Amino acid sequence: MATSTVEETLKKLNKYFSEKLETYGATAQGVDYNGPDAQRLRFEVLSKIIEPSRPFTVIDYGCGYGAFFDFLTTRNWQFEYYGVDLIEKMVITARELHKDFPNAHFTTDEKELPVADYLVAGSIFNIKMECPYDEWQQMVLDTLRRMNDLCSKGFAFNMLTKYSDPERMAGRPDLFYADPLFFFDFCKRNFSRNVALLHDYGLYDFTILVRKDL
Repeated sequence: MATSTVEETLKKLNKYFSEKLETYGATAQGVDYNGPDAQRLRFEVLSKIIEPSRPFTVIDYGCGYGAFFDFLTTRNWQFEYYGVDLIEKMVITARELHKDFPNAHFTTDEKELPVADYLVAGSIFNIKMECPYDEWQQMVLDTLRRMNDLCSKGFAFNMLTKYSDPERMAGRPDLFYADPLFFFDFCKRNFSRNVALLHDYGLYDFTILVRKDL
């Protein structure tokens, strides 16, 4: 099977997730989570980057249909939310679902985003399809730099871990199983002295929190 460039892969992923949304609707499965429990657990871990004692702004980078906004709303926190997603159908659905919430904003254009207090990116790097591992990893690093520029207080992201079961990884060559130590080191050296690696919540992924020095 021929390998794909990052650009070709992103086009395929647009089609892949558009079809998931059409099949499952605005549900956890519609953004390719196993189910609502795993989705909620990942949201809880990602949200550890947020200090909610005062009103804040947050970017949901790869927002899908806006489920993280719904999660934050259940917390009764005061916030302004900006969701961005490359997939137009996701953004259209998100806008329709949240049209009654004046603090919810959605776009497909990263240039429209303000610099927010925080940024979260949930499960946006997991599927590389036929893209070579090294190329996909470089795309992730470039994206992390953009994410860092879009927030003033900190950001959080998660990825599948290379510490997953070998047979599980061997059966899914289309997935990107990342080295958590590599990404911890990259964030520590490039973004902040205050970096946390969370790998203790029972799923086949890890979360990194980058808290900026203020």
